[in-house]
Amino acid sequence: MQGIITRGVGGFYYVLDAQGKVHQLRAQAKLRRARITPMVGDRVEFTPGNEEEDGWLKAVLPRKSALTRPPVANIDTVLIVIATAAPAPDLMMADRLLLSARESGIEAVLAVNKQDLDPEAAESIARQYRGAGADVFSVCARTGAGVEALRERLRGRVHAVAGQSGAGKSTLLNALYGFGLQTGDVSRKIERGRHTTRRCELIPLEGGGMALDTPGFSLLETKLCDPVLIKDNYPEFQPYEGQCRFSPCFHATEPDCAVRAAVEAGEIDPERHARYVALLDEMKIRWRDRYG
Repeated sequence: MQGIITRGVGGFYYVLDAQGKVHQLRAQAKLRRARITPMVGDRVEFTPGNEEEDGWLKAVLPRKSALTRPPVANIDTVLIVIATAAPAPDLMMADRLLLSARESGIEAVLAVNKQDLDPEAAESIARQYRGAGADVFSVCARTGAGVEALRERLRGRVHAVAGQSGAGKSTLLNALYGFGLQTGDVSRKIERGRHTTRRCELIPLEGGGMALDTPGFSLLETKLCDPVLIKDNYPEFQPYEGQCRFSPCFHATEPDCAVRAAVEAGEIDPERHARYVALLDEMKIRWRDRYG
């Protein structure tokens, strides 16, 4: 039989088959020997259990995409949730998530949450990501503002929700689908959300598609790559490729750079470009020290 892993807990995998039945399985030893770790979202082959006996997960089918953090496979869309305030928005994390999604061939959608706390800040954040290859929605999970439009955008998609702790990921999923997931307040002392989501779980939705609630986290390291490749994951740079004096051009400090000229002209957001340069500098150091 075949199915999809909806969650994994303590060495058990819960697989949804085509008839809507969930099976509790253990992974066969051959998967461990092959160093294959099943992930939520994996399409798998399995043998169902008999009565009180667990079934066996026999094989993981080829993945069309995978993320390591959150650890999910075969995701169509990553919904990146950014808090307008409380906590302060972590746009560098959003950039890292966008970069990770594009590297993995997964589309990204941005939800600027808590827009009611600072509408001007919400608009500023949205403006920074126009042209970044992701649809941007300004929403308020608490009041429901903008939620219906976001729900329609995600309809039929298998999607993961990611973003900084306290951004309102679980609250937004509750507003979108009525899951009743546990949510947490933000600590006033440290302005970080409490980690209310303890595991990844893929939840089927009415009308098709699935949503995955993922643990909040505050750190994400970009996958190691040749630094010159980072620019290829910034769609707003693409119209200017080939117009710089140097080739390849990092679009950072080089003279006569078409991308830098576009930043100065207001055609590319300067804050988004500044964070790109910071990520580029970080990658240059990691690339230089990769054999150290």
